[in-house]
Amino acid sequence: MDFALHPIDIGIIVLYILLTIGIGFYISKKASSSIENYFLGGNEIKWQFLGLSNASGMFDISGTMWMVTLLFIYGLKSVWIPWLWPVFNQIFMMVFLSIWLRRSGVMTGAEWIRFRFGDGLGSRLSHIVVVLFAILVVIANVAFGFLGIGKFAAAFLPFQLSPDAYWNEMYWAIIFTVLTTGYVIKGGMYSVVFTEVLQYVIMTIASIAVGVIAMQQISPEMLAAVVPDGWGQIGFSWNLDLNWSNLIPEVQNKISEDGYEIFGLFFSLVLFKGILQSMAGPAPTYDMQRVLSTATPKDAAKMSGFVNVVLLFPRYMLIAGLTVLALVYFSDDLRGMGPDVDFEQILPFTLREFIPTGLLGLLIAGLLAAFMSTFAAAVNAAPAYLVNDIYKRYLNPNAPERTYVNMSYLASAGVVVVGCVFGLFLDSLDSIINWLVSGLYGGYTAANLLKWYWWRFNAYGYFWGMVAGILAALILPTALPALGLDLDALQAFPINLALSLLGCIVGSLATPPDPLPVLKGFYFRTRPWGFWGPVVDACRAERPELVENRAAGRDMVNVAVGIVWQTAITASPIFMVVKNWPWLIASLVVVTITTLILKVNWYDKLEDYPADITAEEYRPAYVEEHHT
Repeated sequence: MDFALHPIDIGIIVLYILLTIGIGFYISKKASSSIENYFLGGNEIKWQFLGLSNASGMFDISGTMWMVTLLFIYGLKSVWIPWLWPVFNQIFMMVFLSIWLRRSGVMTGAEWIRFRFGDGLGSRLSHIVVVLFAILVVIANVAFGFLGIGKFAAAFLPFQLSPDAYWNEMYWAIIFTVLTTGYVIKGGMYSVVFTEVLQYVIMTIASIAVGVIAMQQISPEMLAAVVPDGWGQIGFSWNLDLNWSNLIPEVQNKISEDGYEIFGLFFSLVLFKGILQSMAGPAPTYDMQRVLSTATPKDAAKMSGFVNVVLLFPRYMLIAGLTVLALVYFSDDLRGMGPDVDFEQILPFTLREFIPTGLLGLLIAGLLAAFMSTFAAAVNAAPAYLVNDIYKRYLNPNAPERTYVNMSYLASAGVVVVGCVFGLFLDSLDSIINWLVSGLYGGYTAANLLKWYWWRFNAYGYFWGMVAGILAALILPTALPALGLDLDALQAFPINLALSLLGCIVGSLATPPDPLPVLKGFYFRTRPWGFWGPVVDACRAERPELVENRAAGRDMVNVAVGIVWQTAITASPIFMVVKNWPWLIASLVVVTITTLILKVNWYDKLEDYPADITAEEYRPAYVEEHHT
């Protein structure tokens, strides 16, 4: 698609790229002073900036375009479908999990395994599983990001670097990969955060502008003429009850392929899966790194809550704006594509037809920023595991800080090179990478759920639970059809969960509990609720003043309120763009009421540590003292 970019648009894009690189190199001296500064920003970065950075990292254009497709097809009911991820995991993080995680004082998710399970053989096996999980997920993200940057830049930038379309995309991918990797390697977490804040500002301005343009162009009557009955309703019954047959027949086929026609069953499975995955806590990727980078546990909770506020409204203005413009002006083109309908053409169509000079450059810069921020976050996460959890722990534990930082440079470059090699062959490796990542995540839920809430769950249980879950997720897609069961990944989740849970329980009960000093150290500092009775009694034998966490009920109430709050924030910009004023007012009222409840029942009751922990025991060194 040929965009005759105005020199003003080109200038905005070039200025953005120069600013991004400049920030990374300007602050590189501060980042390189220690490994803690490099990976966690020295725990000095304000939680507001970390929240904006986290939001920017989640503002990926691939996910955004997927949600445009969802809104186009399913209307307001599409706000429930991202619960597949699940998006409401940020609410669990906000209410209690970010606080528990940040209290550990560790640098990575793998190091947290030592904190929870100690240093025995089972812990080492679990440690290896987590490191491999993190590295493979990061490499997969780098590979997909590499390909995505190339495709986007080749489609929207007005320069052809090669007459061959494939190599034109690859050359653009290499250029943006080198640029992004350069500022990430030099500046570490500092450069990632501050460049992502810049990227967030650009993307937010562009997103709001697209929403406003859609509101100016589209009336409710125009929209009603091109969507089926029920498209604008957020509520649902057991069946989806959306009939596209007379408008765009291929959309009806897409609904059948997605398997969402029995929407009540889909919603029930998503809610069940989402709650369990959310209670398991974050995967050891960039989201966890942001939590560990905050200054205090309270700041970690605030950061996780802040992400919902700053991400959802602008992102869904962009999604809603693109969708309604496409529904009114692009439906004929989509209908004409027949079986080959391509919803990814919505974005280039909208840019070409509706975005004025200046704003077009800003929007393209913002979309490039979305790619680069996700890529940068992945690149920054990987070397923390390679350097801190492998090199420092096993190979060179007493090296100068500068050595660890230099090794981080090398690790970042290595991960990028490997990821890009995968990206060059992504078309042939797509199914392998998808199953690999799906398998790893499939094995993650049960083991990481139990690690927070059950004292008898030990390192061997964690290891065997992860292994059982991963193997189940990889084998079930082949085994189930052989047994005559036609289940998709969501429907097969309960089977995967049961097999992984079996591995967790058998592995734990067939081996001795973790050492009591390790369990006491974990409980005393983290203070989770759950089944910790024997450990609480052992802690109180030494410290009678110990305060047990009895906030499970309050936390669950806050989670329920928070999910309603998050959903109302998500729906509000869609109601605004489609000009459904009664429902916009209703959603804003819900946001206001739930915000007040959370202020009283969550925010006002946040605490860094219980009162029985002394200031000296806040130190992250506490972790090393209990595990060396």
